[in-house]
Amino acid sequence: MTDWVNDLFQAIDEMNADKFSQFLDEDATFQFGNAKPARGRGSVRDAVASFFSSIKGISHRLLGEWHVDNVFFVQGEVTYARKDAKTVRVPFLDLLKLNDQRLVSEYVIYVDISPLYA
Repeated sequence: MTDWVNDLFQAIDEMNADKFSQFLDEDATFQFGNAKPARGRGSVRDAVASFFSSIKGISHRLLGEWHVDNVFFVQGEVTYARKDAKTVRVPFLDLLKLNDQRLVSEYVIYVDISPLYA
């Protein structure tokens, strides 16, 4: 994995919405599963912070990374720690489009988190 991808996922696994938002362009769009897309760094930060508040913990196991020009694909497994102390592991694929400053302009997460709230 590139250092940039590792740093991004470290911010997520730390459940640090402020640190995560530093990877985003001011006008970034963020689509998490089938949730309504968030637009703008502040809105994305708030959406991510809200999600983090609904879980006890999160960790990613990154299995692969591919990129073509400014588009990155990251495949892996994410483990969510629920507030009831149970854990849920699901596969994911992230699509990230970067601008010329290497900030994320579009972030799409393909994941089924329905087991998390079952």
